[in-house]
Amino acid sequence: MTTTLDLSAATWLKASYSNSDGGACVEVAPGFAVVPVRDSKDPSAGHLIATPASWMVLLDALRAV
Repeated sequence: MTTTLDLSAATWLKASYSNSDGGACVEVAPGFAVVPVRDSKDPSAGHLIATPASWMVLLDALRAV
């Protein structure tokens, strides 16, 4: 079963490490039961969906670098 997530009214937040040119960063849309993630340089290219648990694992791993 495939469920479509309506992100048309989503507020996307750019990563704090993004520079003024957009950089090579990601954006997330808070306020959903899942974590929508997209490329800040090309937001029209689509998005990925992460579970909150897997998103936290990724953030923890990135912080450890």
